[in-house]
Amino acid sequence: MKTVFFPPGNEWEDLCRRPSMERTGLDLSVREIMEFVRSGKDLALMSLSEKFDGTRPGNISVTPEELKESDLLVPDSLKRSIGSAAENIRKFHAAQLSDDMPVDMGAGIRCWRKSVPIQKVGLYIPGGSAPLFSTVLMLGIPAKIAGCSEIVLCTPPGKNGKINPVILYTAKSIGINSIFKAGGAQAIAAMAFGTETVPKVFKIFGPGNQYVTKAKELGQAEGLAIDMPAGPSEVLVMADENADPSFIASDLLSQAEHGPDSQVMFLTVSRDLINRVKDEIGKQLDELPRRDIAAKALSNSMMIQLSSLDECVAFSNAYAPEHLIINTRDPHMQAAGIQNAGSVFLGPYSCESAGDYASGTNHTLPTNGYAMNYSGVSVDSFIKKITFQEISQDGLKTLGPVIEEMAGAEFLAAHKNAVSIRLKNIRND
Repeated sequence: MKTVFFPPGNEWEDLCRRPSMERTGLDLSVREIMEFVRSGKDLALMSLSEKFDGTRPGNISVTPEELKESDLLVPDSLKRSIGSAAENIRKFHAAQLSDDMPVDMGAGIRCWRKSVPIQKVGLYIPGGSAPLFSTVLMLGIPAKIAGCSEIVLCTPPGKNGKINPVILYTAKSIGINSIFKAGGAQAIAAMAFGTETVPKVFKIFGPGNQYVTKAKELGQAEGLAIDMPAGPSEVLVMADENADPSFIASDLLSQAEHGPDSQVMFLTVSRDLINRVKDEIGKQLDELPRRDIAAKALSNSMMIQLSSLDECVAFSNAYAPEHLIINTRDPHMQAAGIQNAGSVFLGPYSCESAGDYASGTNHTLPTNGYAMNYSGVSVDSFIKKITFQEISQDGLKTLGPVIEEMAGAEFLAAHKNAVSIRLKNIRND
């Protein structure tokens, strides 16, 4: 990790810039995949699976037999853990449901909003070197709570032509049975356009590599809704001299092992702590099965010493991390100043892994600085808000002249006339 001491404010923008990815030809490649699936549908999906996943599934849909088989392949201890995590995620997200109360704007004028679930949603679950069955919980549970009538799940098959049984078991355990063997940009295209087998959806959720992200962006340009722009995973840890360096090192490595393009940042006021964290990273890294991946991510990462915790908070807000860990003597004091972050973890024992799996909050979060203007996934992500209004005769008598005056000033005579005709009718009654 690169170490930077007391950088001046005019250098912060450069320090906050994420590692650039090699994107030459990415746009063209993904467009070609999208068009191939749009025109070729199921046959295109199978051909692309053979090309990218090393297998040509005989059946794109997961069968009831495959779902039943997954039950036998998942250890009971893991089933219990999944059940505990699901309970917490369900409890946290169910509390997000709320009914908007009608607002009386004046005599005879009432306005209100109604929450309506998005009918058809698509969930993309990565299934490569780290099959993210936890993401099934993070996306599927709020979709169920919101009341989405059709939930489609796509995830890539392994070389044996089958989907990871833990992904299947997790989906089945929360009531998702519409599952398809499709990965990468081609899965996004299938859900965006529909095929003979994969239904077309109205909004797509889920993380993925740069091909998946680009496919979501291209789908959005054609009217498809997506959860948020997404990029490689990231964490920023803020700590003072009281923090345990082994905790900090473990938090940094937990994100670094996601992928070589991940980034981890460490902010502190203590140079001694920087040195101790470096030593801990070296010890812990050697023990990790994914140490080569983590080491690559660390080469894109930084430790920064700043002059005060207030300055650390300001830098964090400029960086807008996906995950923010505040490991200080009084983390609530620093948390009060946080404006830009996907999810915040307070104190020495609130490790980011808890949010990834089982504490209840959602782990589908904005990355690459998008925490400046995006929220993480919630029940609201699966809901539309429709406004209603009801105006009586008395209400229109009050509001009508205001509307007539404004419509006239905009030279929209028909708008004004829609009110004037009604007012005349009221006067003639």
